[in-house]
Amino acid sequence: MVAEATNGADAISKARAHAPDVVLMDLRMPEMDGVSAIRQMTELGIPARILVLTTFDTDSDVLPAIEAGATGYLLKDAPRDELLRAVRSAAAGEAVLSPSVAARLLDQVRQPVKGTVSQREMEVLQLVASGATNREVAERLFVSEATVKTHLLHIYAKLGVNDRAAAVGAAFEKGLLAPGEGR
Repeated sequence: MVAEATNGADAISKARAHAPDVVLMDLRMPEMDGVSAIRQMTELGIPARILVLTTFDTDSDVLPAIEAGATGYLLKDAPRDELLRAVRSAAAGEAVLSPSVAARLLDQVRQPVKGTVSQREMEVLQLVASGATNREVAERLFVSEATVKTHLLHIYAKLGVNDRAAAVGAAFEKGLLAPGEGR
């Protein structure tokens, strides 16, 4: 171990100064979160392999970290020998994923959401994302409020959520909606 950092910005600084082979990065830190730090380290061309070591394995944590440039993703409750194996694998350039994270990624690949949400459901989702009420959605699409509610229930089921806010969040996370869309 060559250094220890207290936040993402500190991790970047120390990675530049010490040129480690592997950086163990948490996601939730003060000042700069782990995903932002990973992204900046990647953009700066810091050659260290970045292994996320965290307690969070939700889709909203895993995907952004990997997209930002993490080599692997391990949970803090991993046994010591698994952690050592993961560090060695990451140093060798191999992808390292905890079993629960690997399962999440496989589920996402196996169930492509874009093909399952109908065009009409996308129209409803875009209007909901722009802040429209059920009544406003119904008026704009020339349907009844009951039809809007039915579309929303189908959207919730397809996205695996229970409410409007979660549906919009999931739609952004899965790339169904782009920032500024629906306004």
